[in-house]
Amino acid sequence: MAGGSRASSAQRRAALAALITLLFLASLSFLLSATGTTSAPKPSRLAAIRRHAEDHAAVLAAYAAQARKLSAASASQTESFISMSAHLSSLSSRLSLSTVALLEKETRGHIKRARALAGAAKEAFDTQSKIQKLSDTVFAVGQQLLRARRAGLLNSRIAAGSTPKSLHCLAMRLLEARLVNASAIPDDPPVPPPQFTDPALYHYAIFSDNVLAVSVVVASAARAAAEPSRHVFHVVTAPMYLPAFRVWFARRPPPLGTHVQLLAVSDFPFLNTSSSPVLRQIEDGNRDVPLLDYLRFYLPEMFPALRRVVLLEDDVVVQRDLAGMWRIDLGGKVNAALETCFGGFRRYGKHLNFSEPAVQEQFNPRACAWSYGVNVFDLQAWRRDQCTERFHRLMEMNENGTLWDPASVLPAGLMTFYGNTRPLDRSWHVMGLGYNPHIRPEDIEGAAVVHFNGNMKPWLDVAFNQYKHLWTKHVDTEMEFLTLCNFGL
Repeated sequence: MAGGSRASSAQRRAALAALITLLFLASLSFLLSATGTTSAPKPSRLAAIRRHAEDHAAVLAAYAAQARKLSAASASQTESFISMSAHLSSLSSRLSLSTVALLEKETRGHIKRARALAGAAKEAFDTQSKIQKLSDTVFAVGQQLLRARRAGLLNSRIAAGSTPKSLHCLAMRLLEARLVNASAIPDDPPVPPPQFTDPALYHYAIFSDNVLAVSVVVASAARAAAEPSRHVFHVVTAPMYLPAFRVWFARRPPPLGTHVQLLAVSDFPFLNTSSSPVLRQIEDGNRDVPLLDYLRFYLPEMFPALRRVVLLEDDVVVQRDLAGMWRIDLGGKVNAALETCFGGFRRYGKHLNFSEPAVQEQFNPRACAWSYGVNVFDLQAWRRDQCTERFHRLMEMNENGTLWDPASVLPAGLMTFYGNTRPLDRSWHVMGLGYNPHIRPEDIEGAAVVHFNGNMKPWLDVAFNQYKHLWTKHVDTEMEFLTLCNFGL
């Protein structure tokens, strides 16, 4: 009985162990099954999830792009609205506070700046174009001179290098303005202002029939002066051009309080055929003698009250105060001028006919020549040394044009002031802007006066573009006649 119980108990234990083992295996199988499903989903389900995510990402990207587009458009519109509002407010303010004259002045300023930009952008002419334009200018000058001589209207040479058509047009327009409104152009006062004869002031002499060029000389000198009201310009022109000069300076008074005296040959009674071989030779038919150029030899007689005069050519531009010229020590000499000789260039032998005994006996062909353009004349020393009388003797000797070319005034000056000229410091006078395209910029910047001597004058189309602005910046472009007469400025 007891043996049978022990066998049954062992069977029950074995069955229980087997059951536990089965339960363990079943549990393990379930766990393994669950774990495998989580770590390795089916491929179709993974693709679906990916597509779903990508679709939402694309939708969000489209919304973001649209949001950015709307934001940019909104910002641009906002900026436009603000700008337009500001402009309208400004316009409203100007319409309520400004006058038509102010608006017109502002418009002219814009036009002036536009002209400057256009001029700066103008391409340089090539060499062939310059030669052609210069040829056309020379031909036009010759035709103008021929017509004037035939009509008997001109007793002086037309300024070298001028544009006859434009300058003639300007003179005619100014004369028309005088005829239309003569009351607005005052005649000379019966008694000249005291400034014209005050030797304590700074006096300049300019001989020219080019009103535009003279206006630039006066304007540039006035703007460069420390005390403009102490500077007096005596402008001498041919009688036929004097009314045009008067109209210009009446409508455009000298700037900054400078003084301008306008004179013609007829204002000097001592200039007649009996006292002047220049006028006598012209009256006898020598049309090669340019009267305006040769009048410079009568400075002491023209201005008897003055002690010192600076002679300026009409093709110069003043860049620095010239008051210091009245403090230059001439060392007792009559003339101070820029010497032009270096090596064998531009000595007396270049300008005078040394095959003539009268020239050989009095002058050295190796003597250093000098230039007109900026000259300081001590009129007291001139009178002391009787330079006008010396000039008269030379003119009489050269009646047939054998000593020098009478069309050029420089040889007469070289002979008249031979041994009586003091070299002028080069910083006062830089030459060559009318023929030399290679002048150093630092020389131009440091010069008191720049000189457009040569054929390429600054009022011509053939002028060198790199120099022309030095002249045009002093042109009064608001003078309407300049546009009407087609000046290429």
